[in-house]
Amino acid sequence: MNLQHTPNATLTMQKSNPMSRLKSILRAFRLSPFALCLLLTACAGNIKDTEPVNAFIGQMVAKHHFDKAELDALFETVEIKQDILKKIASPSEGLPWYKYRKIFLTDARIDAGVQFWRDNAAALAAAEQQYGVPPEIIVAIIGVETQFGKNTGNYRVIDALSTLAFAYPPRSKFFLGELESFLLLCRDERMNPAEPLGSYAGAMGLPQFMPSSFINYAVDFNKDNRRDIWRDNNDVIASIGNYFAKHHWQAGQIIAVPVTAKGEASAPAHAPRLHPVGESYKTALTKDLKPELRIDELESLNLTTMRQLPLDSKVKLLSFEQQQGEELWAALDNFYVITRYNHSPLYAMAVYQLSVSILNKKGTFP
Repeated sequence: MNLQHTPNATLTMQKSNPMSRLKSILRAFRLSPFALCLLLTACAGNIKDTEPVNAFIGQMVAKHHFDKAELDALFETVEIKQDILKKIASPSEGLPWYKYRKIFLTDARIDAGVQFWRDNAAALAAAEQQYGVPPEIIVAIIGVETQFGKNTGNYRVIDALSTLAFAYPPRSKFFLGELESFLLLCRDERMNPAEPLGSYAGAMGLPQFMPSSFINYAVDFNKDNRRDIWRDNNDVIASIGNYFAKHHWQAGQIIAVPVTAKGEASAPAHAPRLHPVGESYKTALTKDLKPELRIDELESLNLTTMRQLPLDSKVKLLSFEQQQGEELWAALDNFYVITRYNHSPLYAMAVYQLSVSILNKKGTFP
């Protein structure tokens, strides 16, 4: 997504009432006095000499043998970004499906996906052979994440991760871990940690890997002794393939199937109907995304898949909001794997439907 800077945090603080901000923070997070002091200091842009930052630097020195002076100098340059805090509080995954889908299922993105596939056909074929992940899925991931490299993010990764680690208490533990991973990967890859750019959440490169994902899944596919997910499409493609393989992608298996009420006339496989099927199916709409519903259990809810599945299949029933109702899908294990990349079912469905559209368009215009 296209991330744009807004006025810096210091200017924002100057234009606002500190007491009003303090009250709003108290209401939103119910913070301790110490956490409030940290957050207000961070919002003003000065985090270098705060206790949490010094503790983090001390940990990196003791645990990973970093040079303290170098880290002190790095964190002197770090800026807390107020607009990041706003973005993290309202992600696009909060949109209804009919609005979310329109962001990613566009003719321009589909055409760009076909072109990316043509330009990188050899690497995609090699990755499929090694990891079992079809080209259209890898291409769709890159299309949803960064529109094929057009929108890789314009925040310094060090600023994004520090903002969320030190000024966003609800997820500070997670982002402290990502900040640690980022500094480690920069050392291993011989990168200046002040230079890499990424998303407001610190995701990097064409595949938008978080630092821990980079460490665990990034691949040097062209054997040049670098895992370059910013500029090298070979490494990008293989890294995504490796990520999916390590999360148990099943080559050749179905991803998701539309669901309809029993007895309804058939409809196109990727245009499920809106279903007036009563309320009983809603008991199967749980937050857990792992497929655990047997086919006979699905049918007991007066539902059936619009494509026949093996009787021993297990599915996850999902509901997607349309303007005049909802559509239901049965998601299988490979859909669950896509949600390991991003835990939102909206995201996974956008990737799946974009992959189908790209595959169909490429087949139409070889």
